[in-house]
Amino acid sequence: MDFKRFVISIVCVAFLGMGTVVPAKAAMLGTQTYLHSVDRDANLAIVDAALLRDDVQQQLVGLGVDVEDARQRVANLPDGDLAKLANDIELMPAGGSSVLVVLGIILLVFIVLEVTGTVDVFSGT
Repeated sequence: MDFKRFVISIVCVAFLGMGTVVPAKAAMLGTQTYLHSVDRDANLAIVDAALLRDDVQQQLVGLGVDVEDARQRVANLPDGDLAKLANDIELMPAGGSSVLVVLGIILLVFIVLEVTGTVDVFSGT
């Protein structure tokens, strides 16, 4: 009989808890917050597009860096670093100097991986 009362009391408390209404919390999204998120998404798309190029991926694999790991690291970069990286990629000349673009991206990825402690690239210095 005690077990039935215990179960009934728990069920009653559960039903009473279902009746409580939790108010929704909504707030206005500021213009700066919105623009900041749009800028980050645009910068991430620029860098990600550069990392998805075949020549960049071949260089990364040739140097022993996993492409998906590099993309995840770029996605976790702070906003300022991501903006600088995207800006540097956009400012680099196109066409015949694509080797410099690839080397610049690889150097930046190595620096990011070194700073985050993922790999020990510059151990000799």
